[in-house]
Amino acid sequence: MGAPIKHSQFACPDWWDRLQRGEVPFPDIPLNEEKATKALAFFNRLRLPDVMGNPPLSEACGQWFKDVVVAFLASEDPVTKARLVWELLCLVPKKSSKSTYSAALGLTALYLCEVPNGQMLLIGPSQNIAQRCFDQAQGMIRLDPTLTKIFKITDNVKSISRIKTGTELQVKTFDTGIVTGEIPLLTIIDELHVLGTMSKAQAVLQQIRGGGITMTGGQVLFITTQSDKRPAGVWKSELAKARAIRDGLGGDNPVMLPVLYEFPEALQKDEGFWRDPKNWWLVLPNLGLSISEDRLLQDYRNNGSVSAEAEQIWLSQHLNIEIGVGKFDDRWTGSDFWERQADASLDLETILALSEVVTIGIDPGGQDDLLSMSVIGRHAVTKRWMHWQRSWADRKVLKIRKVIAAQLQDFEKEGDLRLVDDLEAEGYGEMADICARIRSAKLLPSEKGIGIDSAGKAANMASDALEAQGFDASVDLVGVPQGYKLNRVSGHVSIKLDGGSFVHCGQSIMAWFVENCTMVANGNAEYPSKKDSGKAKIDGFMSMMNAAELMSYHPQAANTDISPMLARPVMIA
Repeated sequence: MGAPIKHSQFACPDWWDRLQRGEVPFPDIPLNEEKATKALAFFNRLRLPDVMGNPPLSEACGQWFKDVVVAFLASEDPVTKARLVWELLCLVPKKSSKSTYSAALGLTALYLCEVPNGQMLLIGPSQNIAQRCFDQAQGMIRLDPTLTKIFKITDNVKSISRIKTGTELQVKTFDTGIVTGEIPLLTIIDELHVLGTMSKAQAVLQQIRGGGITMTGGQVLFITTQSDKRPAGVWKSELAKARAIRDGLGGDNPVMLPVLYEFPEALQKDEGFWRDPKNWWLVLPNLGLSISEDRLLQDYRNNGSVSAEAEQIWLSQHLNIEIGVGKFDDRWTGSDFWERQADASLDLETILALSEVVTIGIDPGGQDDLLSMSVIGRHAVTKRWMHWQRSWADRKVLKIRKVIAAQLQDFEKEGDLRLVDDLEAEGYGEMADICARIRSAKLLPSEKGIGIDSAGKAANMASDALEAQGFDASVDLVGVPQGYKLNRVSGHVSIKLDGGSFVHCGQSIMAWFVENCTMVANGNAEYPSKKDSGKAKIDGFMSMMNAAELMSYHPQAANTDISPMLARPVMIA
């Protein structure tokens, strides 16, 4: 299947060209041809147990997955004879027969394996998916009398073993205890994106991957659709790794082969492109097999296009378009322009060095909320507003709000959220320290430079922390009216984003805050609120509104003689 791969193995810079030619989006992989032939022959003879006539996979499976099977099971360095593909991540749209094909690949691997008394795992994210994988696998065996002599099925534990070797393929539901003490020869994980919400998923994957350093080795296959929420946790990190390898940025000798059926990022943002059904086939390798083009189009027109939110979820599942900043009917209008105004060259120090004046917004938080602060600087020359934020959270929130725990841990790794053991001492203390450092640069207005939601239950902690740094609550702090009274400033920021006179640091936590924000009507006004109380945090959005409210008053810095373009950056830890 091609020439030997040297240093940049698995890089596939022409992946989009390959998809447009109807080919698999990965490079040619050197194979052990004898093993590849044996693997494909066994895989092809398996029959679909839940389709009329029980057609064999030689007819019912798309060529794309047959290429995945041989690449995963029969890759071989032509010189050293060592396996090349130890891991494979396949991103493919919903209804592409992932569970069925995974079950068939697992049986094929079990048939080829000569290691005695080993273990293989086929893991589903839920009991229903795990049960379906097992039902498909055992159904394929029972349709072929010859296979019933090769494999033993144990229904009560969802286990299939090869009689000759004693090696077992067990179907399990994902749990943090599934691999305790085990060194799997093969692990297949269905719907990896679901694990993004599980805080301990990374630890489990590390344990599974530990099998790869033994003499027998351990392979891992991930097969999944895109998430119907912003990617988080292990899904976010594994997807980023796969894309980097595909694009030639994964180092000299990566062990993961990416097989990603997705549009290039620019086309994922091109509504005219993905709304045209003529382009859908590019990321639907099973079109005409398990997916009906007519039924898919009807589903989009009747269900997927009924609202912006429904469309976004439909696209993530059926076309693998990654959810970024949400576009909902009740969204904050500024969300449509948020991503395009990200400036990766900005950080807090740069903003302070370029600004003639700075305002600060604070949204206080307790054990279940985030403490967020926003800094908006007005550029000394262009007058453009520049935004940066930081948040803090009590570590208890990881247990209180488990559904967003992985997301919060991602933000912590990126440095834009601090998880602390004592929010009052560490969170509010650090927030006040940053405010004091900005004051020392003489960039704050002489009064009303810090806006705060005074009605918040933790407002007193914010005031106390600032007063401990020498701020005068009656002079420096101002309570920013909330609710419908934010209608003016939220509209103001939206207009500035559209026109490019508001830019930000491109922090993913802020994109999350913006995505979580919905606008609630109140008479002729609207005000920002959470889409999902408790889970959809908007604290950073609210702190941005508080800072923007003060900046909209056209403030001047306390020291008007300072030359901001020459000012030394204020280093913030």
